[in-house]
Amino acid sequence: MFGRRADATLVRDAAPVRRFMPFLSPGRNESLVYFAQEIDVERALAFVEEKNRSRPPDRPMTLFHLVLRAIARRLDERPRLNRFTAGGRLWQRDGIWLTFAAKKSFNDDAAVATVKRRFDSAETLDEMCDRLLDSIRVSRGDKKSAADHEVDLLLRLPASVVHLVMRLVRLADGLGLLPRVMIDSDPMFTSVFVANLGSIGLEAAYHHLWDHGTCPIFCVVGRIHEDDKGRRKMTLKFSFDERIEDGFYAARSLDGLRELLECPEKL
Repeated sequence: MFGRRADATLVRDAAPVRRFMPFLSPGRNESLVYFAQEIDVERALAFVEEKNRSRPPDRPMTLFHLVLRAIARRLDERPRLNRFTAGGRLWQRDGIWLTFAAKKSFNDDAAVATVKRRFDSAETLDEMCDRLLDSIRVSRGDKKSAADHEVDLLLRLPASVVHLVMRLVRLADGLGLLPRVMIDSDPMFTSVFVANLGSIGLEAAYHHLWDHGTCPIFCVVGRIHEDDKGRRKMTLKFSFDERIEDGFYAARSLDGLRELLECPEKL
């Protein structure tokens, strides 16, 4: 409230038109822009293979780790993408947070575990990989997360009460009154949500953004495929809330993302 939030700082130096956009398009999904990017992953796959020669067999680095690392690096280098809108205002997020989903096991009925982690630009690639592997292992266990406990509690209430609670949460979020503990435990309060459809052999698809939370970017990673020259490629598809930044800044940021993934030594 009054220009303060537990997880962000009010952006005061953006152009007036940019700061007015949340009033022109109040909803996140009415502000979506879609973009597809094809990445040559030949060097990235060779890089991962080389790195895994010195890693424990049960703790392998994957191409998905490189994608997360590259996204975090670009958010660090291009901080205007690490913004969001709430309460009709534009905010600069405190820290780089990525959320991704992982199946607890590969069958139709298995639950999906959602992992949200803060990324530190000072940590090495191997340190980041080890931390993520530990997070995934915990999330795939039987222990429920704080968000799971909250949802279980809400679902015991009548539907009308749940709707009321969610309206109150959105109101508190718009006023900047949500406590940091609620924000940090909620996977929808994140810089980017990343879904790895390639891990289950599917092509990338465009995904909507949730009106709950503050996530302004959704990235879907597709399966590895070969082009007509036999080179291995991977498609990334982005859903982007255009209220946070203009297309030119976003496009240049994605060019840098491609460069990092196609020259993985820079990671």
